[in-house]
Amino acid sequence: MTVKILTIAAARAIKAGTKPLAGGRTGLWLYPHQSRDGYGKWVFRFVSPVSGKRRDMGLGPFPEVGIADARDATDTQRRLMRQGIDPIDEKAARDALGRAQRNKLTFEMAAEARFKLREKEFKNPKHRDQWINTLRTYAFPIIGSKKLDNLTTNDFGLILEPIWLSKPETAKRVKQRCFDVMEYAQGNGYVDRNVVSAVTKLLPNQPKTRSHFPAMPWKDLPDFLKEVVRTQEDATRVVLEFLILTAARSGEVRGATWSEINFETKVWTIPKNRMKAGVQHEIPLSDRALELLLKQQEIGSYLVFPSIRGKILSDMFLTQFLRRHKAKSGDPDRFAVAHGFRSSFRDWCSVHRVSRDVAERALAHTIKDKTESAYHRTNLLEERRPLMQKWADFLSG
Repeated sequence: MTVKILTIAAARAIKAGTKPLAGGRTGLWLYPHQSRDGYGKWVFRFVSPVSGKRRDMGLGPFPEVGIADARDATDTQRRLMRQGIDPIDEKAARDALGRAQRNKLTFEMAAEARFKLREKEFKNPKHRDQWINTLRTYAFPIIGSKKLDNLTTNDFGLILEPIWLSKPETAKRVKQRCFDVMEYAQGNGYVDRNVVSAVTKLLPNQPKTRSHFPAMPWKDLPDFLKEVVRTQEDATRVVLEFLILTAARSGEVRGATWSEINFETKVWTIPKNRMKAGVQHEIPLSDRALELLLKQQEIGSYLVFPSIRGKILSDMFLTQFLRRHKAKSGDPDRFAVAHGFRSSFRDWCSVHRVSRDVAERALAHTIKDKTESAYHRTNLLEERRPLMQKWADFLSG
């Protein structure tokens, strides 16, 4: 690691009250101490992996803390950052536990502390609550009061065994979150190793699960809209049709506000804080999509598709509709889900030889290859306008 510091010789400049070198860069710096000549303090300047903002973290005074110790401290903070943890937030959460409390830390206390660090990461309040609630439901009743250093792999096996085969997805999430808590405990020196690592050795193999959302075949969509969706009188009809027309995610549609809609440019702009990838997304609106929006304006809410009580619709709103009407998917054992209509759109694009770049941007997919991503700086909005209109024409038969 390259460390940016003031050397011992250069530290003499501190006496003259000089400013820190290249203060805008990240790395390890020795700042002048205002009250004691020849002294300074180590500061680790970094970009938070949580907020994306630049932050400064004190690592101790100079010369009491030497260069080697300051470098080791910096390496420790970088390891936390690679795990997506902000070092300053982590230290604050750790200090909040108190020295006496840390000596008798239980699994429940560690889990709550870890959750306090992570809760800002979640964009969806439901997902945030699920993270800690799964542990409160399945882990805390069994090992919540046990001290961390007394936990064994068998303890976590007792948590997972009852649900490992009956609720495989839930069990996987519980295991992942237990592992995360113990990883946090190990990183803070509360335990010597993460005993969750070997827990699968105590459990049978889970059956293979399907990884894709069940999607309705694109050829069936026009009939589905005509015979099922457009014949309904409730609010589901408009929400579902708009979702299919825009190929957007359920949460993006349910949370849409009128401030995001521009009727003049015929564009729906979803802000980055509502997008999965954290990047603003623009969707050109077809004539049919605009027609639906104009009708929705009569409701008089700040939300485009409000619930009866004027709040954001539940994520089960569309799922229940699709189950009730037995919406078929390509899998005979499962009904189609709202997210699957994005797959239907993508399949339609492939069959009709739509450019991969245009189709992927219509779905707001990020380019995983960093080199390729660096050369793609346009969202191809104008190229997507005729695409979304053709899609709407197809859906209308």
